[in-house]
Amino acid sequence: MDHASAHLIEYKSEGEEAAVITSKFTHEAKEHALSKGENGMHSKEQHQQSEYYKKLGESMLPYDSVVLFGPTEAKIELLNTLKEDHHFDKLKIETRQADKMTEKQLHAFVKDFFDHK
Repeated sequence: MDHASAHLIEYKSEGEEAAVITSKFTHEAKEHALSKGENGMHSKEQHQQSEYYKKLGESMLPYDSVVLFGPTEAKIELLNTLKEDHHFDKLKIETRQADKMTEKQLHAFVKDFFDHK
């Protein structure tokens, strides 16, 4: 995951299911917001980042264990956001630093992580 998108990979014994959630704060949205002033841009960015993390958190509620990984600090920001919400008290969340990966590498990373738990 990063600040722009997150690949959701559900690991099951019979295979994986995948989806992607993207942030609405695109480069175009940033340029548009900046044209209206820097304060407005930061406010819009924070609001849309909050919506993005909320959507990611909601997708994790059905699970017992989650690994957040990627090349940016977005995973730590999401973890801190989830720690503030008591809905996630029983969810075991781990983070791992990882470089950008292909789709195949993402699936292999998730499989390896949960096979060795």
